[in-house]
Amino acid sequence: MGPGDLDQVLKDLPIPRDPRVLVGLETSDDAGVYQLDEETALVQTVDFFTPIVDDPFQFGQIAAVNALSDVYAMGGKPLIAMNLVAFPIKTVSAAILKEILLGGLSKLKEANVALVGGHTVDDPEIKYGLSVTGLIHPRRILSNATARPGDRLVLTKPLGTGIISTALKGEMASEAAVKRIVESMVTLNRKASEWMQSMGAHACTDITGFGFIGHALEMAKASGVGMMIWSEKIPVFPEAMEYARVGLIPGGATANRTFYSCHVDADPHVPSLLMDLLYDPQTSGGLLISLPKAEAEKLVVTLQREGNSDAHIIGEVMEAPQGRIRVI
Repeated sequence: MGPGDLDQVLKDLPIPRDPRVLVGLETSDDAGVYQLDEETALVQTVDFFTPIVDDPFQFGQIAAVNALSDVYAMGGKPLIAMNLVAFPIKTVSAAILKEILLGGLSKLKEANVALVGGHTVDDPEIKYGLSVTGLIHPRRILSNATARPGDRLVLTKPLGTGIISTALKGEMASEAAVKRIVESMVTLNRKASEWMQSMGAHACTDITGFGFIGHALEMAKASGVGMMIWSEKIPVFPEAMEYARVGLIPGGATANRTFYSCHVDADPHVPSLLMDLLYDPQTSGGLLISLPKAEAEKLVVTLQREGNSDAHIIGEVMEAPQGRIRVI
């Protein structure tokens, strides 16, 4: 289901209203937030998908990190999780399922998140993910609707996981390329989340299925701002450019471009292959963080000092035109 299809489905639903819902469907945020009292709110999210790598343990890790990322993007602390599993138990060895679950558990342990249950269905196609619940202070929520003109935009992981995953399915991806994207996809966004909060970030979202452009546009529209993206600063997996050059573009990237390109102005000198990566659907991608210039520079230095050499300032928030992105 593409972004346009989802909008059509959701727009006419009779969503119940509750003043304790601090973040709901209106801003296309990463997670919902429900206030319990003056000091505490719940952060709730859910995500699952089909395998994108061959190793079941790694698939479990990636799916868990991807689900946890939504809570980190809101500035929350994940506490508990429940497994969501679809598995063809009659035709595929249960040992595969165990490896998937062990992979997910390894990342929950790293994140100090307790597994409290789950649900499994017999399905011909393997799917795995998590429902995650966390806590956040009601006045410290990092929505995607609060970016401010003059802010700088920090991206914490490279783009191109969708393209390289497509190459892997076609048995055209190198071992080195697969190793690089797996290392990125199994890395929790926890440290980036903790540091951005300490440095006064204004807004945040994580980059997943709608690609960089889709999620950046959600932030721009929800915040009532525009964005200028500096193409030369965008971190990408180099192999993704190579595979895009030979046409290994996932269908999700085409759907993202079709739906979002009318809100994007790209300067003629920007390479078309880079634009492919900006629309590429990501799995367990990085955080896109909006914060003042001085703090953005400090955040990047801090993250790079801690080993995240891919964190970069990649653009700025503009007052106008609202709801549009210019790539230069």
